[in-house]
Amino acid sequence: MKIDEADAKIIEGLIKDARMSLKDLSILSGLSSPGVSERIRRLQERGVISGFSAEIDPRALGYSLQAIVRIRPLPGKLHIVQQLIQDIPEFIECDKVTGDDCFIARLAIPDIEKLDGILDKVSDKAETSTSIVKSQPIRRRPPPLTVESR
Repeated sequence: MKIDEADAKIIEGLIKDARMSLKDLSILSGLSSPGVSERIRRLQERGVISGFSAEIDPRALGYSLQAIVRIRPLPGKLHIVQQLIQDIPEFIECDKVTGDDCFIARLAIPDIEKLDGILDKVSDKAETSTSIVKSQPIRRRPPPLTVESR
């Protein structure tokens, strides 16, 4: 789905600050405030904008470590493992993937000791392989915005 340059500027502004005012978005996009409001409404209706959120830094909440866990459920345990992952709040992201592993998940934990306790909850239902995150050179970001040429 293509968007025009004004839509792209509005989206980029909201990505930087989801609370950016209509006035600031209008300056950024070159549209009037009512025009920006209408564009945002249309982008939401088209599903381009699916919500507005606050970005939380887990370290500020005491979660100083993150881990990537590759999870391979034992035969017949796929749905049980999936539910376990959903029920453990320290799992902050999870993708169901193809390949040898069924899930690749991200954990936020306060310390290394907490890791074993969490993994113990799934160890009798799945094989896991864990890596500690040293840094995150690319934070989650949207795909490139494709601007419609006129």
